[in-house]
Amino acid sequence: MNDYKKTLVSPTITIRQALALLDQTSCQILLVVDSQHKLQGTITDGDIRRGLLKGLKLEDDIETIVYKNPTVGYLIESNQQIIKKAVTKKLHQIPLVDNEHRVVGLKEIDELLKPAVKKNRVVLMVGGLGTRLYPLTKETPKPMLKVGDKPILETIVTRFADYGFVNIVMCVNYKAEMIQAHFSDGSKFGVNIEYVLEEDRMGTAGALSLFTTKPVDPFFVMNGDILTNVNFESLLDYHQTHYAAATMCVREYDFQVPYGVVKVNGNQIQTIEEKPVHKFFVSAGIYMLSPETLDHIPKSQYYDMPTLFEKLIETNQKTISFPIYEYWLDIGRINEYEQANREYCEVFGALR
Repeated sequence: MNDYKKTLVSPTITIRQALALLDQTSCQILLVVDSQHKLQGTITDGDIRRGLLKGLKLEDDIETIVYKNPTVGYLIESNQQIIKKAVTKKLHQIPLVDNEHRVVGLKEIDELLKPAVKKNRVVLMVGGLGTRLYPLTKETPKPMLKVGDKPILETIVTRFADYGFVNIVMCVNYKAEMIQAHFSDGSKFGVNIEYVLEEDRMGTAGALSLFTTKPVDPFFVMNGDILTNVNFESLLDYHQTHYAAATMCVREYDFQVPYGVVKVNGNQIQTIEEKPVHKFFVSAGIYMLSPETLDHIPKSQYYDMPTLFEKLIETNQKTISFPIYEYWLDIGRINEYEQANREYCEVFGALR
């Protein structure tokens, strides 16, 4: 991943240059890209040899030997999904691209097959009452409502586990015993689970003050009623690359005014805009925090995450946003719960 830029080449280089570059790098593959770094194809030693056997010369350009339909991995895919692609096609490397098909990395399958358990904690806020989903939540805590064939919370846990984040902390309150009975210590889901019991409801940040040991690495905080296929590795990398104290995942939210909006100055009409659309970024309920942020959370008090961010901003701590363009749904109301069940198999069915 760190050396992938050495493999990026223009389609105008010669076969001789390609051979030299393959010899210089240890990746055994070249990624052919355009001026925008969009992947055009790949070249391996085998491609070159086949071209020479067909009569091409070393001074010919590589365009005719580029393999133009390579298997790629996408940012939203977990390492397990990429490994599955590689094993199926017997590949040793897979280019990693974003949703614009720009190259952002090169996955070495041998490296991915090594154990990659990460130390970062995942704190899941699962103590809410879920009153907007009543009567569904009368007997069942919201995170344990089934979407697809499993509880919402189980999908969240397995998604983190797919990326190697296996140290889970669940902050519980309402019907905590049901959550604990289902997950126990987490071993049957391939994770380690600890529980923090909120005797009183403490908001989306207050329960963090109940940690018995302070984390030494950046950690995730996520609401327990969210379904998303965001790449958690990318979120961690983004947070660390920007040396942030706190990162908030945000979603773009559109709101269309159903009327013509009139701008006036006194009684003079200046402009009329018909049914304008206003765009905002809103919190997605997923955060990445560095350990020092805990020093700003009061002990055993109700404290919300927006208040924590306001405090960090006030004290000149670096707070940044991480835009989410992947699938994301906050299951807060009945209609959203129904939507989640309609969409689950299409979005998550292939992941399990």
